[in-house]
Amino acid sequence: MALTDTFVKQVKWSGKPTGDKHTDGDGMYLLVKQGGRYWRLDYRHLGKRKTLALGVYPAVSLAKARKRREEARELLADGKDPSAAKQDAQQAKLAEAANTFEVVARDWLEKTAANRAAITQGKVRTWLEKDVFPHIGQMPMRTIGPRDLLEKVVRRMEARGAIDTAHRIKQLCGQVFRYAVVTGSTERDVTADLKDALKAKVKEHHAALTDPKDVGKLLRAIYDYTGHPTTVAALKLAPLLFVRPGELRTAEWAEIDLDGAEWRIPGSKMKMKNDHIVPLCKQAVEVLRSIQPLTGGGKYVFPSIRTGLRPMSENTINGALRGMGYANTVHTRHGFRATARTLMDEVLEMRVDLIEHQLAHTVKDPNGRAYNRTAHLPARRKMMQKWADYLVGPDLFINH
Repeated sequence: MALTDTFVKQVKWSGKPTGDKHTDGDGMYLLVKQGGRYWRLDYRHLGKRKTLALGVYPAVSLAKARKRREEARELLADGKDPSAAKQDAQQAKLAEAANTFEVVARDWLEKTAANRAAITQGKVRTWLEKDVFPHIGQMPMRTIGPRDLLEKVVRRMEARGAIDTAHRIKQLCGQVFRYAVVTGSTERDVTADLKDALKAKVKEHHAALTDPKDVGKLLRAIYDYTGHPTTVAALKLAPLLFVRPGELRTAEWAEIDLDGAEWRIPGSKMKMKNDHIVPLCKQAVEVLRSIQPLTGGGKYVFPSIRTGLRPMSENTINGALRGMGYANTVHTRHGFRATARTLMDEVLEMRVDLIEHQLAHTVKDPNGRAYNRTAHLPARRKMMQKWADYLVGPDLFINH
């Protein structure tokens, strides 16, 4: 006779050491012992008698136990062993628990560290730890859907106004998912479904002086500045070399050849991840030689004032500009690039493709291929010297 809910709820243990079996049919029974009531299923597979645990009452009701019995019988009908299938499912569950987003992301972060500058590695780690791990970090990769990422991560960031960072986080998560696909932790990159779901990025404009008269005043202010020697040197080099701020402040002596008047920046530090060559004009070499006795014994050309183990703070140059009276709405550390781009083109009428090369922008040949790092190097050397002579010459520095 089949069991009923009332019987299962009220049945007591008789005291029999091996327990009491109450059958429900098709091999399933309720085993009642001193410790509780257990669902079991006896079956045969490949000629061997086996028993499958279906759960413990009341966590597993009579109806749920019967459902599990039917699932086991379906497996048997397909020639599969329900016990083996259960073990496989448990192993898959354990593997899934070991492949949470945080576990996979930290593994990805470590495995790809060589592709990033140390400062970037720190930023990426902080973004993940602050904005992603608290919300989806403990979720298994295979269980995370597009809406999880959208609602639990992206929308939270958009709500506090961090639109640009939300886009960066989405890109980072995409890299983690693609890494997980390769390593077998998930099937696909769910961030692809969020392509049109994020709020539009606010276009960032770096304030820059482009009128020769204003630029001349700025240069005189820089050369009159009496701050820390490394800050002064960085300020003088910023308009001469117009590299990105992060590239300048993390410059290493090992990258610079003063005798050859050349600075070779490794791709790991560059935005586009390509090695970049900066020809050093005579004025830049003089500035670097002036601080070599001060910082040449360490790693960084512009080390932190507090410790030589880290580069200059990313706020140092902007702070110096503010101290000279240049608000961030007037001119910023990044603005030196726009200043150079405008005046080299419009005033000095230099070749635009050479300027773009020196800005480390992607420039393609007539066949659509990107030029390599040494493209037009002799011409760029002449251009950089002409630019420096203009900056500190009578037409700009003195007369303006």
